[in-house]
Amino acid sequence: MTSRLHALCFDANDPLGLSHFWAGVLGRKTADESDGGPTLLPNDDTGFRIRFLPTREQKSGQNQMHFDLTSTSPDDQQQVVERALGLGARHIDIGQRPEEGHVVLADPEGNEFCVIEPGNSFLADCGFIGALACDGSQEVGYFWSRALGWPLVWDQDQETAIRSPRGGPKVTWGGPPLMPKTGKNRLHFDLAPPAHGDQQAEVDRLVSLGATHIDVGRDDVGRDEVGRDEVGRVVMADPDGHEFCVLTPRD
Repeated sequence: MTSRLHALCFDANDPLGLSHFWAGVLGRKTADESDGGPTLLPNDDTGFRIRFLPTREQKSGQNQMHFDLTSTSPDDQQQVVERALGLGARHIDIGQRPEEGHVVLADPEGNEFCVIEPGNSFLADCGFIGALACDGSQEVGYFWSRALGWPLVWDQDQETAIRSPRGGPKVTWGGPPLMPKTGKNRLHFDLAPPAHGDQQAEVDRLVSLGATHIDVGRDDVGRDEVGRDEVGRVVMADPDGHEFCVLTPRD
């Protein structure tokens, strides 16, 4: 049995405000989770939660992950863009070419996302969140395929993509050149061990696949040798050094 993708987590200076923005863009309902901040619930069983965790750190540099949102027609694409702008998004330039059909935006805290033009065959049947597009190596695509038990649906020219057997969004990695990592990512995965599973056994399995432990910065008195944070999540990194957490069974 493998872990399931429980949530995509945003570090947010204003978790409630950012959750309201994304709830409006995605049309999702919001729930409060006592140890995890505001959370957007999936619309069906192919999706994952989106959680907003408080941080005092300001965003610096381009995120390693971003949403690719799909559209069904030019009018629909424009409506999605206008809805996002009305909720507080803004246009940004990350080097996209004028002839490219997607629209690049940033949410109120500067997190990048794209609204993809209609007719994109790669994202066909993936839903409104067509993909979570990541900066990452071919190796890390293989790692996440094994970690989640999701098959590779693209593996070409060092670019990889995986997708849940149930459907839903793809997770993609663009291959080299990779952006330099300058600090903790503002987006990360929370993984839930199998039902009635053992957190430590799952951590050991992920280490065998290439993950590593991360020092969560506790002092010598409170340090947990397996890298647990203050609520029991084990903080790890994938082979590219990007953070993720393995939740406790109660999560």
